[in-house]
Formats: sequence, C-alpha cells, structure tokens
Amino acid sequence: MTSAWVISGGASLGSIQVGMARALQAEGLTPDLIVGTSVGALNGAWLAGGGDAAELEAIWLGLERNDLFPVRPLLGLRAFLGRSRHFVPDSGLRRLLESELPHDDFDDAPIPFSAIAADVMTGEEVVLRSGSLIDAVVASAALPGVFPPAEIDGRLLIDGGIANNTPISIAIEQGATEVWVLTPGYSCQPAMRPTNALELSLRAVGMLVEQRFVSEVGRRRYDVPVHLIPAPCPIDVSPIDFSHSRELIDRAFAGTRQWLANGRPYAIPLHPISRREQ
Repeated sequence: MTSAWVISGGASLGSIQVGMARALQAEGLTPDLIVGTSVGALNGAWLAGGGDAAELEAIWLGLERNDLFPVRPLLGLRAFLGRSRHFVPDSGLRRLLESELPHDDFDDAPIPFSAIAADVMTGEEVVLRSGSLIDAVVASAALPGVFPPAEIDGRLLIDGGIANNTPISIAIEQGATEVWVLTPGYSCQPAMRPTNALELSLRAVGMLVEQRFVSEVGRRRYDVPVHLIPAPCPIDVSPIDFSHSRELIDRAFAGTRQWLANGRPYAIPLHPISRREQ
C-alpha cells in the first residue's frame, strides 16, 4: 500500500497539521509521498525530509506574525497606488525556509513531495515536483495581493489554494492507494470579525477554498480510502495569529489520537480538476 499525506492551506492554522502529523507518527503511520498547498506545502516540504513532527512543532512554536507577514507601510502605500503587486514581501518566508528546510532540492528529499501552485494568467493548477524546494513553497504560498507572485520557468504563480487547496486527486494520480488529509478545518471556524485587511483577505480566500472543497465532496467518490482527519472545533483564531500554536497543536494531537482510537477514518468523494505539471 502506498500512503499519501495531503496537507492543505490555512496560514497560521497550519499548526493544526503539525499536531495531526505527530499523532499519525505516534501510531506508526508515515507517508510514502506528500502533496502540499500553501502552508501545507511548507509543512509538507519539511516532513518530506523524513524528520519527526515534534521537530517541526518546535519551529512553529518559535514563529511570530512578523516572521511571515512583516508589515511594510511604504510597500502597502505603493500597492494602494498601483505601483506594486503585493502588500507584504516574501523575504520573511524565504528566510524561514532557508534556515529550516532540511533539503534545498526536491530530488534530495527522501519522501517524494509535490507543491501545488496556480498560474496567475490561466488559473491552471501547477504541480511543482522538481528544482528548488524554496521557490516551490514560496510560489505555493503566494497569497494573491498579499505576497508577490513567484516566477518559475517563465510562469507567474500564486497560492495553490486558488486552484486546489486539498489536492487529493494529485496524490492518487501519483500512485497513492491510501490518502490521509491534514486540513485546518475552515468550515468549523466561527464567524469572527477581521480586524485588518490581511485578516480579511486570508479569511475570504479560506472561505472560497473551503466552499469549493465542500462542493466537490458531494459529487464523486474516490476509488481509494481517503481519511479526512477532523480538525479541532471551534477554532476562534485569526489566520495570522501565531500565538495560539501551542494550543492548536495540542488540541489537534489529542483529537487525532482519539479519532484513530475510535476507528473513525472514512472515505470522501473525488472531483478531478484540470492541471498542468511543471
């Protein structure tokens, strides 16, 4: 059996996926391949190095908002005036990846890994599987309007959640015969008022991709077991607030362990979408 972990986007709520990964590893469940989108690409690229999720947890516990979303008032003004395509530089994300990823290149990762991005010109899903891991993760996490689009092989790429936030079909196409989905669970997040433009943008994109996923769930069925790990609920945390990582990791770890003990994995439907492999 070929087991795949599919890790979706969710900004700071990606800490939930760390707790889920810890619980799976504690039960001896490890992936043969990993597919990630946005922050799921960040977590996936690190886990593809074959390390323990407890080490990834330590990285998350040291993160602050300015590490990934540094505020640059002048850049924001330039974006407002139409002189920039983004409000936040991707330099913080690049520094984090350069210092923490165990490998720089896809070919060096012991576990096969794919990152999902979207072509800003065509809307196509782009599967990144070769070259620089850092460039691929930056592209996959390039939230439109917030981060700059990333250019890879002449294509402008943005956050993969726009095209496919939960790329289960990619994992199956790559040979997975069993899929574990690690998602932060936007659908159970209570309504909360965004306090700034960045929170509003992240919340809007989160709602968009979650609604798409829920819509796809009702259409077709997978022909392999797909285990959708339930996220902690409710989640009353801003997607740019990293101060709750300890709490979210612990809740996800305990919830996933209990879910596994109860024998709750179940299959969910499939709806294939158009893509182009890079």
